Amino acid sequence: MSPVKDKIYPGSAAAVAGIPDGATILLGGFGGVGVPENLLAAMADHPARELTIVSNHAGFGERGLAVLFRQRKVRKLICTYAFHPTAFVFREIYMAGEIELEQIPQGTMAERIRAAGAGIPAFYTPTGAGTQAAEGKETRLFGGREAILELALPGDVAIVKAHRADRMGNLTYRGTAANFNPVMAAAARLTLVETEIIVEPGEIAPENVHTPSVYVDRVVLGEDLELRSEA
Repeated sequence: MSPVKDKIYPGSAAAVAGIPDGATILLGGFGGVGVPENLLAAMADHPARELTIVSNHAGFGERGLAVLFRQRKVRKLICTYAFHPTAFVFREIYMAGEIELEQIPQGTMAERIRAAGAGIPAFYTPTGAGTQAAEGKETRLFGGREAILELALPGDVAIVKAHRADRMGNLTYRGTAANFNPVMAAAARLTLVETEIIVEPGEIAPENVHTPSVYVDRVVLGEDLELRSEA
């Protein structure tokens, strides 16, 4: 029997090492919950630029994702809610014409990411039919209802937040953090995980595993307690 592969990395800087310029990053979190804050802080010190970020939101205040915007490291944001009052850094940069934005319905974005993880190249949805969201997209009628073709949304890298992880990379999430994090973890070529707790293999019962280790490449314990928000 082959030895168990230990996927624990010594810190966030080591975990984000090697992310290249131009990468598409699936960034977990729902509102302020389940955001991998320590890995985001490491990305602020990482040299990669021209990034495409896929996120439910456009950042909060001057921390996390907003730091990457300030550094002009992000070329394009794909999200569901770009102009929340707390996303003032993104709004400033967008209004100055310094970043691209693709804003899509929340359910559509979640399903596009899920489809990528499931190997489904595209799907039809009635969401957005007859609106600007349908411009330039193929449409069909199903039962007399118009639907638009949406393409899967994979990532080069997923950066997600778990509550518990074992050394093999099996994950559990808590509360609302189970929204985008699980589908993102399955939809990228490289998945980085910030976790609140690390346990030994076998301590997470198989039926309680939310993301299996096969989808996970690197795991780090969030080292800055002030950034280790509730998962």
